[in-house]
Amino acid sequence: MTGRSIPATGGVTDDPIRIGTMLFTLVEPHRGHEVAYNRWYERDHFYAGCQIGAYNFAGARFVATAPLKDLRLPARGGDGPEPLVADPQSGSYLGLYYVLAGHHDEWNRWAVDQVNALHAAGRMFDRRDHVHTGLYRFEWEHRRAEDGVPAELTLDHRFPGLVSVFVDPAEGVPGERIGAWCREEHLPAVLPGSPVASVLGFSPLPLLADAPGDVPRGAAVDERVLLLCFVDDDPAAAWDRVVAGLDGALAGAGLGRVAWASPFLATVPGTDTYTDQLWRERA
Repeated sequence: MTGRSIPATGGVTDDPIRIGTMLFTLVEPHRGHEVAYNRWYERDHFYAGCQIGAYNFAGARFVATAPLKDLRLPARGGDGPEPLVADPQSGSYLGLYYVLAGHHDEWNRWAVDQVNALHAAGRMFDRRDHVHTGLYRFEWEHRRAEDGVPAELTLDHRFPGLVSVFVDPAEGVPGERIGAWCREEHLPAVLPGSPVASVLGFSPLPLLADAPGDVPRGAAVDERVLLLCFVDDDPAAAWDRVVAGLDGALAGAGLGRVAWASPFLATVPGTDTYTDQLWRERA
Protein backbone atom coordinates (compact mmCIF):
# COMPACT_ATOMS: atom_id res chain seq x y z
CA MET A 1 0.00 0.00 0.00
CA THR A 2 1.21 3.55 -0.55
CA GLY A 3 -1.13 5.53 1.67
CA ARG A 4 -0.46 8.71 -0.30
CA SER A 5 -4.03 10.02 -0.68
CA ILE A 6 -6.18 11.59 2.01
CA PRO A 7 -9.83 12.70 1.87
CA ALA A 8 -10.48 16.16 0.48
CA THR A 9 -10.72 18.67 3.33
CA GLY A 10 -10.82 22.41 2.81
CA GLY A 11 -9.62 22.02 -0.75
CA VAL A 12 -6.70 19.71 0.12
CA THR A 13 -6.92 16.55 -1.96
CA ASP A 14 -3.51 14.98 -1.31
CA ASP A 15 -0.81 14.96 1.36
CA PRO A 16 0.57 18.53 1.50
CA ILE A 17 3.89 17.39 3.02
CA ARG A 18 5.80 14.57 1.33
CA ILE A 19 9.20 13.01 1.81
CA GLY A 20 11.37 13.57 -1.21
CA THR A 21 14.77 12.41 -0.01
CA MET A 22 16.56 11.34 3.15
CA LEU A 23 19.99 11.70 4.72
CA PHE A 24 21.20 8.47 6.36
CA THR A 25 24.33 8.84 8.48
CA LEU A 26 25.87 5.97 10.46
CA VAL A 27 28.72 6.95 12.78
CA GLU A 28 31.07 5.26 15.24
CA PRO A 29 32.42 7.36 18.13
CA HIS A 30 35.89 6.49 19.31
CA ARG A 31 35.97 4.48 22.52
CA GLY A 32 36.25 6.72 25.54
CA HIS A 33 34.59 9.62 23.69
CA GLU A 34 31.08 8.22 23.31
CA VAL A 35 29.46 10.50 25.91
CA ALA A 36 31.13 13.62 24.50
CA TYR A 37 30.13 12.59 20.99
CA ASN A 38 26.52 11.97 21.95
CA ARG A 39 26.25 15.35 23.67
CA TRP A 40 27.93 17.23 20.82
CA TYR A 41 25.73 15.61 18.23
CA GLU A 42 22.36 16.03 19.92
CA ARG A 43 23.03 19.47 21.43
CA ASP A 44 24.78 21.05 18.45
CA HIS A 45 25.19 19.13 15.23
CA PHE A 46 21.71 17.59 15.01
CA TYR A 47 20.40 21.14 14.71
CA ALA A 48 23.29 23.18 13.27
CA GLY A 49 24.20 20.57 10.67
CA CYS A 50 20.70 19.61 9.55
CA GLN A 51 17.54 20.68 11.33
CA ILE A 52 17.91 24.46 10.92
CA GLY A 53 18.09 24.04 7.15
CA ALA A 54 15.14 24.91 4.96
CA TYR A 55 13.10 21.90 3.78
CA ASN A 56 14.66 19.55 6.38
CA PHE A 57 11.32 18.86 8.06
CA ALA A 58 12.08 15.89 10.37
CA GLY A 59 15.01 14.20 12.03
CA ALA A 60 15.71 11.52 14.63
CA ARG A 61 18.59 9.56 16.12
CA PHE A 62 18.94 5.85 16.85
CA VAL A 63 21.57 3.72 18.56
CA ALA A 64 22.77 0.13 18.25
CA THR A 65 23.81 -1.41 21.56
CA ALA A 66 26.19 -4.38 21.70
CA PRO A 67 23.36 -6.96 21.95
CA LEU A 68 21.66 -5.44 18.91
CA LYS A 69 24.92 -5.46 16.96
CA ASP A 70 25.15 -9.19 17.63
CA LEU A 71 22.01 -9.62 15.49
CA ARG A 72 23.41 -7.80 12.48
CA LEU A 73 23.61 -9.51 9.15
CA PRO A 74 27.17 -8.68 7.93
CA ALA A 75 28.16 -7.39 4.52
CA ARG A 76 29.44 -10.01 2.11
CA GLY A 77 32.60 -9.93 0.07
CA GLY A 78 33.14 -11.74 -3.19
CA ASP A 79 32.07 -10.68 -6.63
CA GLY A 80 29.00 -8.67 -5.68
CA PRO A 81 28.74 -4.91 -5.06
CA GLU A 82 31.19 -3.42 -2.61
CA PRO A 83 30.30 -3.95 1.07
CA LEU A 84 28.23 -1.20 2.61
CA VAL A 85 30.19 -1.39 5.87
CA ALA A 86 33.79 -2.61 6.02
CA ASP A 87 33.36 -3.85 9.61
CA PRO A 88 29.81 -5.20 10.10
CA GLN A 89 29.99 -4.42 13.83
CA SER A 90 30.93 -0.78 13.33
CA GLY A 91 28.36 1.99 13.45
CA SER A 92 26.72 2.74 16.79
CA TYR A 93 24.71 5.88 16.06
CA LEU A 94 22.30 6.46 13.19
CA GLY A 95 20.89 9.84 12.20
CA LEU A 96 17.96 10.11 9.79
CA TYR A 97 16.63 13.32 8.22
CA TYR A 98 13.71 13.83 5.84
CA VAL A 99 13.79 16.47 3.11
CA LEU A 100 10.67 17.91 1.51
CA ALA A 101 9.83 16.60 -1.96
CA GLY A 102 10.93 18.91 -4.76
CA HIS A 103 13.67 20.63 -2.75
CA HIS A 104 16.53 18.13 -2.60
CA ASP A 105 19.00 20.17 -4.65
CA GLU A 106 18.43 23.35 -2.62
CA TRP A 107 18.73 21.51 0.69
CA ASN A 108 21.77 19.50 -0.43
CA ARG A 109 23.66 22.62 -1.50
CA TRP A 110 22.86 24.30 1.82
CA ALA A 111 23.80 21.19 3.84
CA VAL A 112 27.24 20.81 2.25
CA ASP A 113 28.00 24.52 2.60
CA GLN A 114 26.78 24.50 6.20
CA VAL A 115 28.88 21.52 7.30
CA ASN A 116 31.95 22.92 5.55
CA ALA A 117 31.37 26.18 7.44
CA LEU A 118 31.05 24.25 10.71
CA HIS A 119 34.36 22.53 9.96
CA ALA A 120 36.00 25.93 9.38
CA ALA A 121 34.53 27.25 12.63
CA GLY A 122 35.87 24.32 14.66
CA ARG A 123 32.39 23.05 15.49
CA MET A 124 32.88 19.46 14.38
CA PHE A 125 33.90 16.42 16.45
CA ASP A 126 36.96 14.53 15.24
CA ARG A 127 36.77 11.62 17.71
CA ARG A 128 34.40 9.68 15.49
CA ASP A 129 34.35 7.87 12.16
CA HIS A 130 31.75 8.02 9.41
CA VAL A 131 30.77 4.42 8.67
CA HIS A 132 28.18 5.16 6.00
CA THR A 133 26.68 8.50 5.08
CA GLY A 134 24.40 8.61 2.07
CA LEU A 135 21.51 10.36 0.40
CA TYR A 136 18.44 8.37 -0.58
CA ARG A 137 15.31 8.99 -2.61
CA PHE A 138 12.01 7.97 -1.01
CA GLU A 139 10.23 5.44 -3.24
CA TRP A 140 7.37 3.78 -1.33
CA GLU A 141 5.84 2.84 2.00
CA HIS A 142 3.95 -0.19 3.31
CA ARG A 143 1.99 -0.01 6.55
CA ARG A 144 0.92 -2.92 8.70
CA ALA A 145 -2.49 -1.26 9.05
CA GLU A 146 -4.33 1.04 6.64
CA ASP A 147 -4.62 3.75 9.30
CA GLY A 148 -1.00 3.40 10.43
CA VAL A 149 1.55 6.18 10.81
CA PRO A 150 2.18 7.96 7.47
CA ALA A 151 5.72 7.91 6.14
CA GLU A 152 6.22 11.63 6.76
CA LEU A 153 5.47 11.20 10.49
CA THR A 154 7.61 8.14 11.19
CA LEU A 155 10.48 10.12 12.73
CA ASP A 156 8.25 12.43 14.80
CA HIS A 157 6.13 9.49 15.99
CA ARG A 158 9.10 8.39 18.10
CA PHE A 159 8.91 4.70 17.44
CA PRO A 160 10.94 2.78 20.07
CA GLY A 161 13.24 1.53 17.35
CA LEU A 162 13.78 0.52 13.77
CA VAL A 163 15.55 -2.03 11.63
CA SER A 164 17.64 -0.82 8.71
CA VAL A 165 18.11 -3.26 5.81
CA PHE A 166 20.22 -2.76 2.68
CA VAL A 167 19.49 -5.09 -0.22
CA ASP A 168 21.82 -5.64 -3.16
CA PRO A 169 19.81 -6.76 -6.21
CA ALA A 170 20.89 -9.74 -8.28
CA GLU A 171 22.46 -8.94 -11.63
CA GLY A 172 19.93 -7.37 -13.96
CA VAL A 173 17.26 -6.93 -11.28
CA PRO A 174 16.04 -3.32 -10.92
CA GLY A 175 15.38 -1.89 -7.49
CA GLU A 176 11.74 -1.28 -8.41
CA ARG A 177 11.22 -5.02 -8.80
CA ILE A 178 12.50 -5.66 -5.27
CA GLY A 179 10.22 -2.92 -3.96
CA ALA A 180 7.22 -4.46 -5.70
CA TRP A 181 8.07 -7.91 -4.30
CA CYS A 182 8.39 -6.46 -0.79
CA ARG A 183 5.03 -4.67 -0.97
CA GLU A 184 3.07 -7.37 -2.76
CA GLU A 185 4.51 -10.61 -1.37
CA HIS A 186 7.00 -10.45 1.50
CA LEU A 187 5.66 -7.70 3.75
CA PRO A 188 1.96 -8.68 3.60
CA ALA A 189 3.03 -12.16 4.73
CA VAL A 190 5.29 -11.18 7.64
CA LEU A 191 4.01 -7.85 9.02
CA PRO A 192 0.60 -8.89 10.43
CA GLY A 193 1.09 -9.67 14.11
CA SER A 194 4.70 -8.44 14.07
CA PRO A 195 6.15 -5.39 15.88
CA VAL A 196 6.89 -3.74 12.51
CA ALA A 197 4.35 -0.97 11.94
CA SER A 198 5.69 0.62 8.78
CA VAL A 199 8.35 -0.03 6.14
CA LEU A 200 9.78 2.69 3.91
CA GLY A 201 11.74 1.97 0.73
CA PHE A 202 14.55 4.18 -0.63
CA SER A 203 17.03 4.24 -3.54
CA PRO A 204 20.53 5.82 -3.47
CA LEU A 205 21.52 9.28 -4.68
CA PRO A 206 25.04 10.73 -5.18
CA LEU A 207 26.79 13.03 -2.74
CA LEU A 208 28.00 16.39 -3.97
CA ALA A 209 31.64 16.48 -5.06
CA ASP A 210 32.56 19.04 -2.39
CA ALA A 211 30.93 17.23 0.52
CA PRO A 212 33.25 17.10 3.57
CA GLY A 213 36.29 14.88 3.07
CA ASP A 214 35.67 12.81 6.21
CA VAL A 215 32.55 11.35 4.59
CA PRO A 216 33.69 8.16 2.81
CA ARG A 217 33.04 7.80 -0.89
CA GLY A 218 32.21 4.48 -2.46
CA ALA A 219 31.31 3.19 -5.85
CA ALA A 220 27.68 3.94 -6.62
CA VAL A 221 25.31 1.01 -6.30
CA ASP A 222 22.48 2.46 -8.33
CA GLU A 223 19.93 -0.30 -7.72
CA ARG A 224 20.64 -0.91 -4.03
CA VAL A 225 17.46 -0.80 -1.95
CA LEU A 226 17.28 0.59 1.58
CA LEU A 227 14.42 -0.50 3.83
CA LEU A 228 13.61 1.28 7.08
CA CYS A 229 11.36 -0.87 9.26
CA PHE A 230 9.82 1.12 12.12
CA VAL A 231 8.86 -1.00 15.13
CA ASP A 232 6.50 -0.32 18.01
CA ASP A 233 8.36 -2.67 20.37
CA ASP A 234 11.91 -3.88 20.98
CA PRO A 235 13.50 -4.09 17.49
CA ALA A 236 15.09 -7.41 18.44
CA ALA A 237 11.58 -8.85 18.69
CA ALA A 238 11.03 -8.20 15.00
CA TRP A 239 14.28 -9.76 13.87
CA ASP A 240 13.42 -13.44 13.45
CA ARG A 241 10.02 -12.84 11.90
CA VAL A 242 10.75 -10.00 9.51
CA VAL A 243 14.50 -9.84 8.86
CA ALA A 244 16.25 -13.15 9.55
CA GLY A 245 14.48 -14.93 6.69
CA LEU A 246 14.64 -12.04 4.24
CA ASP A 247 18.00 -13.01 2.75
CA GLY A 248 16.80 -16.52 1.95
CA ALA A 249 13.50 -15.24 0.59
CA LEU A 250 15.27 -12.80 -1.72
CA ALA A 251 17.65 -15.51 -2.93
CA GLY A 252 14.78 -17.94 -3.44
CA ALA A 253 12.98 -15.37 -5.60
CA GLY A 254 16.15 -14.69 -7.57
CA LEU A 255 16.07 -11.04 -6.56
CA GLY A 256 19.22 -10.40 -4.54
CA ARG A 257 20.69 -10.57 -1.06
CA VAL A 258 20.81 -8.65 2.19
CA ALA A 259 24.01 -6.60 2.13
CA TRP A 260 23.72 -5.34 5.71
CA ALA A 261 20.98 -5.17 8.31
CA SER A 262 20.86 -3.84 11.86
CA PRO A 263 18.32 -3.14 14.59
CA PHE A 264 18.44 0.19 16.42
CA LEU A 265 16.81 1.74 19.48
CA ALA A 266 15.61 5.33 19.57
CA THR A 267 17.94 7.56 21.56
CA VAL A 268 16.63 9.43 24.60
CA PRO A 269 17.40 13.11 23.91
CA GLY A 270 18.92 15.01 26.81
CA THR A 271 20.41 11.89 28.40
CA ASP A 272 23.44 9.65 28.02
CA THR A 273 21.25 6.55 27.87
CA TYR A 274 22.94 3.64 26.02
CA THR A 275 26.39 5.28 25.83
CA ASP A 276 27.66 2.60 28.23
CA GLN A 277 26.17 -0.24 26.15
CA LEU A 278 27.73 0.30 22.72
CA TRP A 279 30.41 -2.40 22.80
CA ARG A 280 31.35 -5.67 24.40
CA GLU A 281 34.24 -5.46 26.81
CA ARG A 282 37.57 -6.11 25.17
CA ALA A 283 39.04 -9.54 25.92
